Order: sequence, then C-alpha cells, then structure tokens
Amino acid sequence: MDGERGGTGGGWCCPPMDLMRSEPMQLVQLIVPIESAHLTLSYVGELGLLQFKDLNIDKSPFQRTYAYQIKRCGEMARKLRFFRDQMWKAGIVPSVMPLMDEVNFDDLEAKLGELEGELIEVNANSEKLQRTYNELLEYKLVLQKAGEFFYSAQSDATAQQREIEARSVGDESIDRPLLLEQEISTDLSKQIKLGFVSGLVPKEKSMAFERILFRATRGNMFLKQSLVEDPVTDPVSGEKGLKNVFVVFYSGERAKTKILKICEAFGANRYPFTEDVSKQRQMIEEVEGRISELKTTIDIGVLHRDKLLKNIGYQYESWNHLVKKEKSVYHTLNMLSLDVSKKCLVAEGWSPKFAASQIQDALERAALDSNSQVGSIFQVLQSKELPPTYFRTNKFSSAFQEIVDAYGVAKYQEANPAVYTIVTFPFLFAVMFGDWGHGICLLLATMYFIIRERKLSSQKLGDITEMTFGGRYVIMMMALFSIYTGLVYNEFFSVPFELFGQSAYACRDPSCRDASTNGLIKVRRTYPFGVDPVWHGSRSELPFLNSLKMKMSILLGVAQMNLGILMSFFNGLFFRNGLNIWYQFIPQLIFLNSLFGYLSLLIVVKWCTGSKADLYHVMIYMFLSPTDDLGENQLFPGQKNLQLVLLLLALVSVPWMLLPKPFLMKRQHEARHQSQSYALVHSDEVDSIEIEPDHDSHGHEEFEFSEVFVHQLIHTIEFVLGAVSNTASYLRLWALSLAHSELSSVFYEKVLLLAWGYNNIIILIIGGIVFICATIGVLLVMETLSAFLHALRLHWVEFQNKFYEGDGYKFAPFSFATVEEED
Repeated sequence: MDGERGGTGGGWCCPPMDLMRSEPMQLVQLIVPIESAHLTLSYVGELGLLQFKDLNIDKSPFQRTYAYQIKRCGEMARKLRFFRDQMWKAGIVPSVMPLMDEVNFDDLEAKLGELEGELIEVNANSEKLQRTYNELLEYKLVLQKAGEFFYSAQSDATAQQREIEARSVGDESIDRPLLLEQEISTDLSKQIKLGFVSGLVPKEKSMAFERILFRATRGNMFLKQSLVEDPVTDPVSGEKGLKNVFVVFYSGERAKTKILKICEAFGANRYPFTEDVSKQRQMIEEVEGRISELKTTIDIGVLHRDKLLKNIGYQYESWNHLVKKEKSVYHTLNMLSLDVSKKCLVAEGWSPKFAASQIQDALERAALDSNSQVGSIFQVLQSKELPPTYFRTNKFSSAFQEIVDAYGVAKYQEANPAVYTIVTFPFLFAVMFGDWGHGICLLLATMYFIIRERKLSSQKLGDITEMTFGGRYVIMMMALFSIYTGLVYNEFFSVPFELFGQSAYACRDPSCRDASTNGLIKVRRTYPFGVDPVWHGSRSELPFLNSLKMKMSILLGVAQMNLGILMSFFNGLFFRNGLNIWYQFIPQLIFLNSLFGYLSLLIVVKWCTGSKADLYHVMIYMFLSPTDDLGENQLFPGQKNLQLVLLLLALVSVPWMLLPKPFLMKRQHEARHQSQSYALVHSDEVDSIEIEPDHDSHGHEEFEFSEVFVHQLIHTIEFVLGAVSNTASYLRLWALSLAHSELSSVFYEKVLLLAWGYNNIIILIIGGIVFICATIGVLLVMETLSAFLHALRLHWVEFQNKFYEGDGYKFAPFSFATVEEED
C-alpha cells in the first residue's frame, strides 16, 4: 500500500507518509440490480469510502426516479421535527437509546402519522380548554372589580341621598339649591337609563383607550378603570401582561355601537355583568366552579400529552436516524442513472484504491441479503478528470489539516503542508508567546477538554467553546512549545528563575555598588540553557533581547521559506515537471539564499566570533557599493569576493525565472499539437474515434503566449519582492514576543508588586484580582488569539505560497456518519 501511496509519477522521491500525499484515488463504476440497489447503497454508506457522481445532472429533482420516496422522507422528517419541538416545549429530553434499525420504514411512516394526528388533537383540545380557562379567569376578575365599582357607587349614592334628606328637614337657607324640590319631585319614569360595557384592556393601551372613547362619544360617557395587580394571560394571544378592568357607562345605542367597535380595535375582552348583587355572587360561584373543573381537566390533558411525548422520546433517536439514513440513500440513488433495460442502476464515483476490496465485499453482502439473482458489477474506469483529495486523519492531525484546508484544499497528491504545520505552527506561536507560566495555564485549560473529550463530543456546545474544543490538540501543542520557549527566554509570568544552575555573572565586590554603572563580571561557566536570569531587570536587557529575538526571527523565517521552496522541488519531481524544477525551484533557491541566506550566515558567524560588525551596513552596501572595502565590518576572509558572487547569482536568477519557462512551454505545446495531428492522420477509424475527444480538448485549448509570459512576469516580480517582504514579515515573531514580555512585566511590577508594597491585605487582594483578570483577559486570551493569527498568516502567506497551489476539492464520500452530524 505504501508503494501505491507515493503515486504513479515519481513516488520514489518522498517517503511513504499518510499525510504527505493524498490517498491514490480511482474512478469506479457500479452496475447494481434495482432489487438490491437500496441495500447496496446502505452498505456502501456504512463504509463511507465512495463519492458518487451525479449522472442525472440534467434532470430536475422532481424528474428523478426516487423523487416520491424523498418526498415521503421529507414529510416524516417534518413530523419528527414537530415531535422534537413539542418535547422541547414540554421540557422532555429524548432518551439516547440503542438505534433500532430493524423498524420497517412503511410501518414507521404509518405510526408517525397516527402519533402526529393524536398529538395535534390533544394540543387542539388543550388550547381550547386553556383559552376557556383564561376567559373564565378574566371573567372572574371583571365580576370582582366591577362589583366593587357598583358597590362603592351605590354606597356614595345612599350617603348623598341621606344628606339631601337631612338638609330638606331643616329651615330654608340661602345656600339651598333652587331646583332641589323640582329634582326630587321628578317622575322616576322620565329618568334616563344608562347602559354600561365591562371588560379588560391591556394596561399600556388604557390611556389611549380612554382618549378615543372620550372623543368618539364627545364626552358623553363615564369610564372607570382599576389595575389588576398580577399579570393576566390573554385568552386570544396566550401572552401574559398587565391589564385594567374597565366599566364604560353610556347613553344611547349609537354610543354603544361606537364603544363596542373601539373595544374590538384595542383588543379589549368584554364580559357580561349584572347590577344585581345577589346575581353577581351567584355568577362568581359558578365561574369559580367551572374554573376548578377546567383546571382538573387541563391537568389530565397535560399528563396524557407528556406521557405520549415520553413514549415518542424513547424511540425518537432511532426513528430520526432511520429517516435520515433512508433520505440520504434515496438522494444518492437519484444520482444513479437508470439502465436502458430499466433493470439495473449505473453509478460512478471516486474511491481510494485501498477501499476497492471493502466496496466489493459490501456489494456481495448486499446481493446475498437481498436475495438478488444477479450480483453487482464493480469495475475501474480510466479518466483524465482531477480526482478529489483525501487525507486519512485522526483526532490529533485533523485540526492541523483543517488549518491548511482553510487556505485551500490540496490539489490531488500535492505535497501537504499539514505534515510540517503540526510542528512549525505551534513552534512559531510559542516564539511569540514564550512564557512557561502562561504555557502551563494554556496546557491546564486544554487538558480539561482532552480529558473530558468523550463527554463533550456528545454535547452541544456554544460557538466559541466548540471551536476551542475542536482545536484542543493544536492548543496543547501550542502550550507545550510555549513552555519550552518560556524556559529558553527564562520567563515565568515575566519572573526569571535559576532553574538550570547559577548565573554566570556576579558583582565586582560584595556591596554591588558599581553593578549599575560598571556592570557585572563573568565568574562561572555560561548559563547552560536559555537566557541567563541576570539579564532580566538590567539596563541592557532590552537591547540584548531585541538583538537576540530579531536575529532569531530572521533565521527561523529564512529556514521556513527554504523549506517551502524545497517542497516545490518535491512537487516537481513527483509530477515529473522538469520546467518547475529547473526554471522555478533552482533560481528561487539561489535568489533567496544569495541575499537572506547570506544574511543568516552572517548572523551565525557574528554570534560565534563575537564580532561587533554592523550587519545593516554590510547588507546595504552590498548593493550600493559592492566593490568597497568592508573595513571593520569584515567577518571572515574572502567576504568581499563572496558578496560579489552572491550578488551576481541573485541578478542572474531573476531572468532565469522569467524568460526560459514561457518559451519552453510554447515549444512543448506545439510539439504535443503536432504529435496529436500525426496520430489522427495515421490511425484507423476505430482509433480515431478513441483519440478524437482528447484531440478536441487540446485543440480548442488555445495557448496564449502573451498570457503565459505576463503570468510568469507577475510570478517573478511577486517572488523577488516577496523575498524581501516575507523576510521582514517574520520580524513579527520578534515584535510580538517583545510585546508579550513587556505586557507581562508591566502587569507583574505595576499591579502585583505595587499592591504588595502597601502592606494592606485589602489592597493586596484587589491587586491580586486585577493581576489575575489582566493575565487571563489580555495575556491568555487576547495575546493567544493575536499570536495564533500571526502564526496562521506566516504559514499561509510566507510558507505555503512557495509551493502550495491549494486548488483541489475535498473527498466527500456518501457516509452515514456525516449524515448524523448534519442537523
């Protein structure tokens, strides 16, 4: 298998790795009898190793063979969604029971229909009873509040009558009304009888309700309102809200008609009311009795509905799995073409070569289990179509592969950057995030997800939590590398420790009075690992760390860019593309290393020799004055001649990249075109039929030399300028590492140490809380995200653009596992 995995064209150039090259694919054809087609697709879906091609792309979904079956599945899925929503409203969680695939599909369809009808009927009855119950509750409130209105009005009228009678017994007074005797002696039959309307109106509409009533009746009405303290459920909408009980008194039928229309417009529920106190009490008792009966009936209905939903919940998952499975099978069957005899279905699709035996076994099992008289036929087709890309990943490597696929899916059997991303991505992140205290915090956080991954993977998480959980192994690698680089930088929340021995430097005398002026002297061997702790807090800390991290960033950047160019060589060797090797890989390697490879060499030599040469001066005057003497900036003998040679190679490599490749591509195209024409003339009729499609495809593929040349010119300019800008882009490693270190130092010194210096427990607690919040919020969240995005950019732009085309498409097999993940 490893020999096949390397590919057919030059597979010997690379070690056989599962992730280096995508799996070798083949186009296969299946001829399946109709009677065993459904079972065959079910077994193939359980394998999940065959991507079907749509052979009915010219047909609409309604014209396909299994459109009716898909419609049935869609209707069953709708019923299941209805059950799920009802269970969610009732607070019932479906039980995770073993999947029961032996349930017959037709029986399940009938059962779901019966359950839906029963549930709809129960809901309709429950809603009707609940509406009546809410109406009765409102009616009870109206009877109570309106009764209070009439009782208080009658009490006031009785008291007023007594006062009038008491006045009439006394002597006549100048204050006595002149028309009082006439009013009292008026015939009761001639008094006007007032009508009234009672009900409830929403509190927020009560003011507008009163104004409209006043304007519509021109003031010929009297409105009395009283607020109900507790929220009231509206019988129509079912929403809870505050309401006012109102009684409107009016005179005349026209006023009554207007008032009734206004009540309808404002959503005011009206209820009948009588002035007779004894009847009021009787009505209240009747309403309370009906409310009690309805409450009992509603509770029984809810218990029945919950019992029904619980029975559904026990089997919901198995039913849902079966419906999804059946729908996916029929959807895939619709992609198969019907044979002329209409007795078998023809399928085409891509599968990995290693899966051929498994697919054949599935076909044989399906033929046996379905008692088919004819077996299915499996054969491999030859095709010039670009196959899909398939990498076999596990839970560790899948997240790194997703990082690469986010930029673009690899072309078929193109070198996969994910192999190197597993190491380089967390390492470059750690260079910017170097603090082993922060690294331990990240590691503890991600270990929580890793330890509980089995439980968390079966739960629905929030967007951010789910994204973090999916990248748990990436974060683990980032944390481990951050601990390593933190030990190299010797920073634990910005505090240095002598973990690997004592510092190599000490004061000149026991008093250390001249430590800040004359500095320290070296008294021991060099600190064995990482930065000497004595550098932290010294005057020269920043210049020293700046110089170290800046030069380290350039070395890492040049190394990774060289790796990218080297991968383009392996791609050219694998695909037997000599043009890319001779006229792209070699000149790019020469150009990059003539300039920035040489700069990396100077950095290493300067570190080894302890020279004080100015590397900025060396690189600038290498271009401006290449023949001038280097003077004190010379690092080794023959440096001037080497610079001249490297500069000449860099200048030669530019036209080397630009000119030969377009002309050679033109010559290859002309030679291929002539050979195809010759084959057409000297072939017989049968052969010409076979060659004709290929001839058409190449003959109509016009070779525009101008377009190819312009494309190569753009590519050359992009690489030349990119060599400078990409190298400078790696300085972000230095900048973010410095920012992280300085922020950590500021939080430690200006918050924690400052609070400690006050010798006050309250200030110390506040300072500790601020320090923890700042560390988590800024350094462990924002800085982690920032360093992650910068490492992502370095891989996508500076590394992958040297060799990675990323114009392929991902292998998407028919699999029940992916069907279950989709909701």
